[in-house]
Amino acid sequence: MKKQLIIYGILIIIFLVYNFFFKVADEKTNTAINILIASIIFGYIAYLAFTILKKMNQNK
Repeated sequence: MKKQLIIYGILIIIFLVYNFFFKVADEKTNTAINILIASIIFGYIAYLAFTILKKMNQNK
């Protein structure tokens, strides 16, 4: 589980670094990139939840 949390932290850091330092000048492109990164993060949260539920179900 530690590996998954480290990956999640890295995704959050990538999102923050992009928004603070590497913004694209075009507002539409910048919004599209933000949506893409946020979608990846939320997809990873769903994967983590699925993994945790799967482990909980196996312990019964």
